[in-house]
Amino acid sequence: MTRNEALDVVIESGIVAILRADSGEQLAAVADRLYGAGIRVIEVTFTVPGVLEVIRDVRRRLGDRVLLGAGTVLDAESARAAILAGAEFVVSPVVRPEIITLCHRYDKLVMPGAFTPTEVLTAWEAGADVVKIFPADVGGPSYIKALRGPLPQVRMLPTGGVNLENIDRFFRAGAAAVGLGSALVPKDALRSGNLDRITELAEQYVAKVRSARTQS
Repeated sequence: MTRNEALDVVIESGIVAILRADSGEQLAAVADRLYGAGIRVIEVTFTVPGVLEVIRDVRRRLGDRVLLGAGTVLDAESARAAILAGAEFVVSPVVRPEIITLCHRYDKLVMPGAFTPTEVLTAWEAGADVVKIFPADVGGPSYIKALRGPLPQVRMLPTGGVNLENIDRFFRAGAAAVGLGSALVPKDALRSGNLDRITELAEQYVAKVRSARTQS
């Protein structure tokens, strides 16, 4: 899949599901549940033990039915390893131009993280396809709206603090999509193996995004 095709999937989906856990054993099954509930974009973070094998496992299990990526990527070497393992996009919590350059080389979608207006514009001018606004709970939807004022051209992905109560406000503020971690895949549900709870939450979030976009 090309970078532009991946971008279209992210924008259309509206949700990037972030899988982060102390063990990678259940994450392929979790990804399967998320897909079944209507989520099409899944990010596995580099904080997960054996992350590359998890990415390969999810790819084998779901193939091209989901857009699969790697998150918490801090250097170009990790980005390349993730892409070779099957990642179609790369997310970083920071702006590292070498990661953006590497992703462009492989024609892969890249979403670096930024917070201040200067960081956001730096990421965008370096070639970011989407800028992850993190941590979004610090400023909330009003901060996204404020950033969009002088930077309307930047596609923004607020991550951290997005939940069922405020997700509609993030979209009304101008978010292109949102990143959902523990609000979508709670740690207690992972520990207990309560995949039905994750499915239920995923269905609720998908419905919320659809509703928010209909109203905007």
